Amino acid sequence: MHGVDFSTEMIRRAREKATNVVPRPVFTVADASEPPLPPASFDVILCRHVLWAMRDPSDALQRWIELLAPGGVLVLIEGRWSNGVGLEASECARLVGSLRADVQLQMLDDDVYWGGRTDDERYLILSAS
Repeated sequence: MHGVDFSTEMIRRAREKATNVVPRPVFTVADASEPPLPPASFDVILCRHVLWAMRDPSDALQRWIELLAPGGVLVLIEGRWSNGVGLEASECARLVGSLRADVQLQMLDDDVYWGGRTDDERYLILSAS
């Protein structure tokens, strides 16, 4: 596992939380839209509530997909919050679909996921092509 965040504090906290994790994760302070990682070297790219914050979500997606080994899986957990921030599910699915053939969208609208009722649009996108 390799985590990337531009916040030194977030990386510090991640390292602290992962002290007893085996195998030990690697964490890098860097811009997630341009991760300094070798292409085609990851089986899974998982991003949770990150894509919407990228300067150019399409460009970030392209870079993340380039990190995937053949047969690798892209997992995005995203949303469009009630304050208007985020990406609509249809837009995110379109962005992924412009780069990969397999796009599976699942709405995460069950209140049990969030500990109560929410008016936000929350979803999961899987792409395994």
